[in-house]
Amino acid sequence: MKFAIGTKLEMSHMFNEEGRANAVTLVRVEPFTVTQIKTKDKDGYEAVQVAAGSKKHLTKPLQGHLKKANLQSARWMREFRINGKWQMANGESQMAIGKKLDASLFEKGDMVQVSGVVKGRGFQGVVKRHGFHGAPATHGTKHAHREPGSIGSTGPQKVAKGRRMGGRMGGKRVTIKNLIIADVLAEKNLLVLTGAVPGHRGSLLEIRGK
Repeated sequence: MKFAIGTKLEMSHMFNEEGRANAVTLVRVEPFTVTQIKTKDKDGYEAVQVAAGSKKHLTKPLQGHLKKANLQSARWMREFRINGKWQMANGESQMAIGKKLDASLFEKGDMVQVSGVVKGRGFQGVVKRHGFHGAPATHGTKHAHREPGSIGSTGPQKVAKGRRMGGRMGGKRVTIKNLIIADVLAEKNLLVLTGAVPGHRGSLLEIRGK
């Protein structure tokens, strides 16, 4: 089981063996430490809690929790389900509290899924939010080119939940699957992922592999 916490740097491109340019995303893997191991007997499921980064002010309970892993501070804490796969993919020993991991956990060609929060876009109309084509540009259309149109007659006199209308767009957690690691720069703690990942530059990402 492979997993990591990273921050999005930027998008770029790489040339493959055929000379074709492919879009890639650079992700900096923050060196992270195992802070807690959850078991099915005690917690009802198996997972590994990890922490990365640092910040100035921590609550006393969090300080005590991190002390078990010999950490003074942590900016991010995330949990990864392991489904009984205690042994690391690179042959290292079992998980242990205080164990430190980095980008070297991954290899070129690994398939991963990346979770993050997409950019918030505020209140948007149906054309941008749901892809409605809008009204015709001619034939009498006036000041209504991007309006949603009729939402139909309603039996109960209310708008049914889930009706596609204008509203707040973005700012939600999204997971992109089947991304390939194009390259691993272990000395710089960088992963080069094919395609795009959610979020703005500097946003936190959760990377999960097999």
